[in-house]
Parts: sequence; C-alpha cells; structure tokens
Amino acid sequence: MEANLDPELRIAFTGPECSGKSTMATWLSEHLSLPYIEEQARAYLSEMPSYSWEDVQQIGQRQFAMNHTSKTCICDTEMTVIRIWEKVKYGRISKITEALSANDTYTFLFLCTPDFPWEPDPLREHPEERAFLFSLYRHDLDSRGLNYHVLSGKEEDRKAKILSVLTS
Repeated sequence: MEANLDPELRIAFTGPECSGKSTMATWLSEHLSLPYIEEQARAYLSEMPSYSWEDVQQIGQRQFAMNHTSKTCICDTEMTVIRIWEKVKYGRISKITEALSANDTYTFLFLCTPDFPWEPDPLREHPEERAFLFSLYRHDLDSRGLNYHVLSGKEEDRKAKILSVLTS
C-alpha cells in the first residue's frame, strides 16, 4: 500500500474522549510508516491541576501547528476536538479556534464513535456524556461541510474500514 500513497497524505482522527483516536492513529502511523502527530493536550495539561479557556486555545494553536508541520502524517486529533471542548466547557468557540479550524484540512478525516469501553484517565472529563459529545462532533463536522468517515465497532472493524477508505 505504501507505494500508492499520495505524497501529501494527511490523515486525522477526531471524536469524543476515549473513542479510539490514539489507538487508531498510532496503528495507522505504524502500518503506513508515516509520522505520528500526538495529541498536544496531554503534554500541556499533564502537570496542571486546572486549566483555563486560554489554555485550551493555546493547545489548539499547538495542535494546529504540529498537524501542519508535514505534508504527510497521521494526526491523533485535530481542531474539531478543540471546538467541541471550548463549546462544552466555555459555551462558545474562540475566534482563534474558528480561524484555525477554517484552515485545518486533511486528505482523510475519521470520526471515532465512543463505543470503546471507558478507560479512566485524569484528563478525561465526561464518562457519561460520550454519546452526546459524539452528536456534537457530527453536527459540527456536518455544519462546516467537512467530509469524514465514521469508525465504529471493534478495533479490527475500524482498521478494515480505514484501509478500505484509503484504497478506494
């Protein structure tokens, strides 16, 4: 499959917390031997007891910059995560995030369904609201007219769907 890859192939994963983004992005990065761009929020927030709206905007700026450092990469997350985070936590999306979102483009975007079992993590905030958050993601992507593919089910099913999308 590598020989047929577009020289400018940027793939991103989005979706609620604990929906399989990191699992799928890590696997695909290894499978295609492409650079992996990790979620910036994890490192940014790891030593902080709390955070502000400005912190979320800063994380978004870092994520955008990292996701766009290479024309070919696999991104663990993208600006929709920041948009939904801001909207749910602060009631609105910042102008900074809106501007970055308008320029956040990918060859393929995968929306992960939160049907993976919940795994506790100090940075995860909404264990009971994942289905609701998924609906917000879908609505946001649709309202911005973005093309995306939904991943659901077991890990093997998700991998098969990704490979099918990439080769079609």
